[in-house]
Parts: sequence; C-alpha cells; structure tokens
Amino acid sequence: QVELAESGGGSVQTGDSQRLTCAASGGRIYSSHFMGWLRQSPGKDREFVAGIRMSGNKYYADSVKGRFTISRDSFTTFLQMNNLRPEDTATYYCAIARRGYSTNSRDYDIWGQGTQVTVSK
Repeated sequence: QVELAESGGGSVQTGDSQRLTCAASGGRIYSSHFMGWLRQSPGKDREFVAGIRMSGNKYYADSVKGRFTISRDSFTTFLQMNNLRPEDTATYYCAIARRGYSTNSRDYDIWGQGTQVTVSK
C-alpha cells in the first residue's frame, strides 16, 4: 500500500509563504485516486484544503482560493501557501481518497503523519 510523508511545515509570520511536500512511496497510485491536502486545528474537525485528480483538475476550499496552489509531479504532491494568515495554523495532512474526488475527510483512506504549520501575527 502507498505510504505518504509530508514535509515543509514550520512557524511563519502573517503574509509569509510556505510550501508543503507530500512524497508517496511503496505502492501504486491509480488514475482513480484523488490526492488531497486537509488540515486540523485543535478543537476543530479535519477540513479539506485542496485536492487534485490524477488528470490534473484542481479543487480548493473557499478559505484558501487565490492563496494556495496544489500541484503534483510523479509521486510528489505540493501545496504552495501564500499570504498565510493566523487562521491557517493547523496540522496539515496529505491523503488519498481511493474512490475519487471528495472534500469529506471520511472518504480518505490513506494518510500521512501530518506536518504542523503555525502562523503568527
């Protein structure tokens, strides 16, 4: 089975940029799979941030449109985050929904360990 590993988190200030990387290894990624970035803040549910089909179609949560960009290159998926805000502070996870596109965290089957992003004022 595919394993996912995120990297690139850290502490930044409001308005800064940061790029997260998700490396997939150990298994096969199929054309039906949907790769997503989701995040979770303390006391909140895990929420969809951005996702990309293997065909290249991209989807974003309203809260990050125009600021975040998802992309992929072979077995690596990126999340470029610009103009970061304190409310973007969360643990960010990359994950795969094997049955295809979804913004519901419960539809994601394979998860990375997460990487913390902290945005200070």
